[in-house]
Amino acid sequence: MKWRMLRGLGVSMLWLGAVSAVSHAMSWFPMGPFGGDARSFAADPADTEHLYLGTETGWLYESHNGGDSWSRVSQIGKRDDLVLKNILIDPRNPKHIIVGVFKFDKPDGGIFISDDSGRTWYEQAQTSGQSVRSMARSVSNPDEIVAGTLTGIYRSTDNGVHWALISPAGSSEIHEVESLAIDPVNPQVIYAGTWHLPWKTVDGGEHWDTIKKGIIDDSDVFSIIVDPSKPKIVYASACSGIYKSTDAAFQFKKITGIPSSARRTRKLLQDPNYPETVYAGTTEGLYKTIDGGESFIPMTGPNVIVNDVYVDPKNSNHVLLATDRGGVLSSLDGGVAFQPSNVGFTSRQISAYASDSHSLATIYVGVVNDKATGGVFQSVDGGLSWQQRSEGLGGRDIFSLISTPAGTLLAGTAHGIFRLSDTGWVDSSTVIAAYVPRTVAVKPVAKSKVPVRGAPKTVAVPATEITSPSSSAGLDSIVYALVGDGDLIYTGTSRGLLRSADDGNSWMPVSTLKMPETHFVATHDSMVLAAGLRRISLSMDGGMKWDAVALPEDLTQISSIAIDELKNLWVGGTEGVYYSTDYGLTWKTLHNLYVTQVSSIYFDAASHQVLVTSASQKFAFGVHLPDYKVTAWDTNWSLRFVRPVGDHLIGATMFDGMVLQPRMVATEIAK
Repeated sequence: MKWRMLRGLGVSMLWLGAVSAVSHAMSWFPMGPFGGDARSFAADPADTEHLYLGTETGWLYESHNGGDSWSRVSQIGKRDDLVLKNILIDPRNPKHIIVGVFKFDKPDGGIFISDDSGRTWYEQAQTSGQSVRSMARSVSNPDEIVAGTLTGIYRSTDNGVHWALISPAGSSEIHEVESLAIDPVNPQVIYAGTWHLPWKTVDGGEHWDTIKKGIIDDSDVFSIIVDPSKPKIVYASACSGIYKSTDAAFQFKKITGIPSSARRTRKLLQDPNYPETVYAGTTEGLYKTIDGGESFIPMTGPNVIVNDVYVDPKNSNHVLLATDRGGVLSSLDGGVAFQPSNVGFTSRQISAYASDSHSLATIYVGVVNDKATGGVFQSVDGGLSWQQRSEGLGGRDIFSLISTPAGTLLAGTAHGIFRLSDTGWVDSSTVIAAYVPRTVAVKPVAKSKVPVRGAPKTVAVPATEITSPSSSAGLDSIVYALVGDGDLIYTGTSRGLLRSADDGNSWMPVSTLKMPETHFVATHDSMVLAAGLRRISLSMDGGMKWDAVALPEDLTQISSIAIDELKNLWVGGTEGVYYSTDYGLTWKTLHNLYVTQVSSIYFDAASHQVLVTSASQKFAFGVHLPDYKVTAWDTNWSLRFVRPVGDHLIGATMFDGMVLQPRMVATEIAK
């Protein structure tokens, strides 16, 4: 009843408040945990409360309350691998937006244009495929825009419609253009910072001169700004520090105050109301000067990686930071104190999930790549709100979670297993290293409901000698999987398969399985299926004896496994989903379940169905048992996995947190 009430009230409110702008385009809506990587800001010139936020997954967000809360607008190019570092809003027509994007791991990206406030986009053909690292618009002539790419500098004189290369073609120096600035009075004067020193043109790109005097050689120039009221004052940030020029970049002088460890200053920003105040967003915190660069003081701790800074032109005390992992941080006192401001914004990589064994509406998710701002998040209302529960994890990535029958939450990390206590997480990685016999009864294996040729015989396994600790060691290994079978817990690790019979307090290697790295584990009624990336083994007696199982002939690498209530084995990979009704002797496919790039297979006992997701298809699938009827849900997301919560499904996206099925609407696929 509690869950139904929450669903009837809270979910509906969240749906209307968070995604009303794009509800027509998505079946499942985002629900956090909030935060993650935020990349860039832009403000509507006509309404300073209307802000845009760029991400590293192609999503553009907006806020209509000065950054207090956010909502998704659209995904540029409908891709999740584009970094939105540059957002330019036309000061004469705020609906006209130009963004420059790039891809981290290869030269790719481009310039995209919207004429409807970011709802729809078209790509600018001349820069298609270009890795756009920087952009700037002229203040004196807004039709003039420059864009810096890995190959050079492009210029548009018609507000982004057409572009021309204005740096020397094939130049050995002017490429990898990370920063740009245009003189506020004369748009022919352009400054460019590259991965190797800065450059300047005074004739719109006809000729270029290096402006490195006073700058340490071999410096990457990340940001350049020009004082709007005194154009001869130029600031430049590089990997060797921050520099200031008072003669239009003829000579630079290095500014003191920022330690060498924080020299990668990604963003310089001058306060629009107080020109002597300049913010420096670095990879080790935010710094600020109020005396034109004579001295910089730290405003945050060194753990904050700042990608962009925004100062409200109507209130200089209102400062926003776009950060790695921590999302948006907001200050109302000029940067003295910051608080998270991420309601509606999520860019998390969810890697693990567990539902509380004692509370239907309490769920947990684990994340990776978020360090101190990540770890484990808990929701007590089915995902409507989240609380970080990561004290004691030390910023570790989470690869697996389980809530045991006793109500204990265990987390598998890159360095062992941790247990959630009243005071935080504690190490629970004690591994038994020697054998001291004690007797534990192992339940007999039930007879298969599907009699097939070659199936293992039904046997009653007698009480078995297993171990108690006489010596122990810690488990400093990657913990890929945590699964339960009654009171036993199995974990797949980079040291092989381990088992616990005491609620995860200690672990014993399953020495009968010769699989040095166990990535996947599935259990059901004393059956244990263990797999590496290219091999599977099956035990019918709780791990005492193992038999190798041949992979499906077409399968090249395993990505997920499961065992269902009929004791069928399931395995998935790039080529699709396969199941076996004879313990792996033969494998079958369902002709109406065409799935490639399988990301997860999970058996949900409550609904009697196997849930399947794909990294390449934006559908979730359910295979109902025993009739093998396939149901599909159009989620509009590429998912890592789906799980049941009450009478809904919840899904983990690739990079954008969790999404919730708004209502039980599905499409049945005919057999």
